[in-house]
Amino acid sequence: MIEVVRAGLCDLVMDQGRPGHAALGVPAGGAADPAALAAANRLVGNPATAAGIEIAFAGPALRFPTGGVVALTGARFAARRSSGAAVAWKQTLVLAAGETLTLELAEDGGRCWLAVRGGLAVPPVMGSRSTFLPAGFGGFQGRALQNGDSVPCGLVQGEVKWLRAEPPASLATDTAGPHCLRVVAGPQASWFDDIGLAAFFTATYRVAAASDRRGVRLRGAPVSHSQWVLPSQGVLPGAVQVPPDGQPIILGWDGPVTGGYPVVAAVIAADWPRLAQLKPGDVVRFETIAVDAAQIFARQAWNIEELG
Repeated sequence: MIEVVRAGLCDLVMDQGRPGHAALGVPAGGAADPAALAAANRLVGNPATAAGIEIAFAGPALRFPTGGVVALTGARFAARRSSGAAVAWKQTLVLAAGETLTLELAEDGGRCWLAVRGGLAVPPVMGSRSTFLPAGFGGFQGRALQNGDSVPCGLVQGEVKWLRAEPPASLATDTAGPHCLRVVAGPQASWFDDIGLAAFFTATYRVAAASDRRGVRLRGAPVSHSQWVLPSQGVLPGAVQVPPDGQPIILGWDGPVTGGYPVVAAVIAADWPRLAQLKPGDVVRFETIAVDAAQIFARQAWNIEELG
């Protein structure tokens, strides 16, 4: 068990998601940065598909009554163990029985992922243990973790291998200036006039406080186009919709599977880790690249090296 001594702002049980259910209106969801969760799992000897905890902006205090082996990846948070010792990121941590792991505020970016050896043994729903907050199912009782929760952990199957996992430099979080998101043209890009496209690609936008896993709402120069509404079309995370007010919305991991606003562009899959780290107040700009270049970046995998 993991005992939640103090819940963070939004701590969600997540795995690699539940693809294949869009016809039912259910998005794939899952970890906002699947590679980061997979890397944390590998560090503790789990399969990449094991469920862990996605922690956003302000972290929890978690007690491990019988100890545990854990790892943290993603944005760095101010964190300490029961002894007061600082917590290392992207390393395997062995916790003693009764030890508490406390995370405070994110020091850079906005989200991190915690894996525990054996994974989290919550019941799967539609083939996944991920929380889907908009519908209130999956994860731990379909909601964010709360004070006093006890989350069950699974058992390790087979031999445990110790691994090191590092993301390639291209997936690193921007540390200064606007966050650059690379995009390819959207299906309605031709609907946007020169003024609208110039605004989208030359202006900077600020992440609005109303952003969440359903969508990252931006505020800045309005993006003009000739037609505001169209028949519903399929959409994916990363699609940049432009509603009538001209303020772009980047659809998130728990966003709708169909949409009725024009899509000017789509954030490439290789930059979803950057998208996952955006927080309210961050400044964003867009850079267009060719589809074949986006496909090359998408094939880049995390460098995972077995130790010993």
